[in-house]
Amino acid sequence: MTEIRTEVLVVGGGLGGVAAALTAARLGRTVVLTEVTDWLGGQLTAQAVPPDEHPWIEGPAAPPGYTELRRRVRDYYRRNYPLRPDAAQDPLLDPGLGIVSRMCHEPRVAAAVLEEMLAPWRSSGALTVLTGYEPVAARTDGDRIEAVTLAGRHGEREITVQADYVADATELGDLLELAGVEHVIGAEGRDETGEPHAPETADPLDQQAVSWCFALDHRPGEEHVIDRPASYDHWRTAVAPFWPGSQLSFTDVEPITLQQRTWALMGADRAAGEHFDLWQFRRVLAREQFAARAFTSDVTVVNWPQIDYWEAPLLGVDDQARHAALEASRDLSRSFLYWLQTDAPRPDGGTGWPGLRLRPDVTGTSDGLAKTPYVRESRRIKAEFTVLEQHVGVEARPVGAGGEVFHDSVGLGSYRIDLHPSTAGRSYIDIESYPFQIPLGALIPVRVDNILPANKNIGTTHITNGCYRLHPVEWAIGEAVGALAGFCLDRSLPPRKVRSDQHHLADYQRLLSHTLGIQLAWPEEIRSRPHHY
Repeated sequence: MTEIRTEVLVVGGGLGGVAAALTAARLGRTVVLTEVTDWLGGQLTAQAVPPDEHPWIEGPAAPPGYTELRRRVRDYYRRNYPLRPDAAQDPLLDPGLGIVSRMCHEPRVAAAVLEEMLAPWRSSGALTVLTGYEPVAARTDGDRIEAVTLAGRHGEREITVQADYVADATELGDLLELAGVEHVIGAEGRDETGEPHAPETADPLDQQAVSWCFALDHRPGEEHVIDRPASYDHWRTAVAPFWPGSQLSFTDVEPITLQQRTWALMGADRAAGEHFDLWQFRRVLAREQFAARAFTSDVTVVNWPQIDYWEAPLLGVDDQARHAALEASRDLSRSFLYWLQTDAPRPDGGTGWPGLRLRPDVTGTSDGLAKTPYVRESRRIKAEFTVLEQHVGVEARPVGAGGEVFHDSVGLGSYRIDLHPSTAGRSYIDIESYPFQIPLGALIPVRVDNILPANKNIGTTHITNGCYRLHPVEWAIGEAVGALAGFCLDRSLPPRKVRSDQHHLADYQRLLSHTLGIQLAWPEEIRSRPHHY
């Protein structure tokens, strides 16, 4: 077994983990960053989910590191792709023209850009990156984590990393369980939190659907039909009580109103006022942005309602059940693709688009599916402060009040409270929220002194996780965590002391705002404006 000593260990290389590692390194700390796949970036890369962002993402309210990431993505396309001159000159270049974001792009481009951002710190020796490693054990001493053991996924020797501070940036909050850190899974009850949209009582197995995304292009006249999945008939006939029919369909429900709606795969005329089609929804490469004949097809990522897997949860079950759920999620995605290629109704009266082609080069895999599933919900720490619907939800706040103002704000975010159908048989919960702050109290566990959450595992509830789980918020959480670890090492202070002492808190917030350029408060004219898609 190999042993490493570092000041900050970040386990999980998603956006929060990268932001935490990068920020701590910039503050002069030695950092080890680990990632279970071979791509850094988490939901943006390995999970192949184009960014979900808010209307003010192009302005100063965005996390500064996330702004740099977006700028570098645009520059990557300008340097390397045959963009049309007007697209190349557009300061708000959007390579994919997807509906979901102001900038949709290929996951592998984001992976390359993140490597660029980390490169100088790796070369200096301040940052060590271990890809292909997952945590398997944690050694604790009272209220501290002393070391984390990592196993290589391809038979490499185990590595034990000793660290002063450990950030859990895993997608499911794995270190919380390994280290015995107090945490919550699933849905809290209204009897506990008072949240208007929570279930009456807690249900740990009520967890948001996961989705196994994949990338497609379309080559008319060609044949790219995959083998018929073994469980195709199951997905053709299974109907959830909250869904209008089979998931292998263009008919679903509108998340806000829960009214039935029907999509087109491609060809909607948005200029004529038609609803956009699924093809445009998460398109990551729009050929109209590039030189004529540079690309024969757009590239789109399928992360649509039809591949939300809600039959079984990933947390609160044994390993066998978790693996079975993950395999079923993959099978649902492949079944939906097969349906699109063979049985989906076309506007001309025919069925299927056999020219739909998986793009494994886009996802960095052999089969065209993403490296890992898109996880919307994690284990969450029991925190010194828990963000409730009453702090951010429009319906749960006084009229026009805006989001709660937190004295210990460490960053900003905005998104609707967006919960996908759940493993408890619940449909969407999709309600308005105000632009919000990230309170330091939500990053501090109730007991353990040196572990910090840097992903979807902060002190939110099942409900408020629905707006704190998106790309820029995860980055903002990571920046705050990396800065907190550096600050605590500089001052020989535990994180909870930073929050409880107004002088330490003020110094830490000055580090965030003055040194790192992180905005801690929304302008008043934005704070009271509900987030809209």
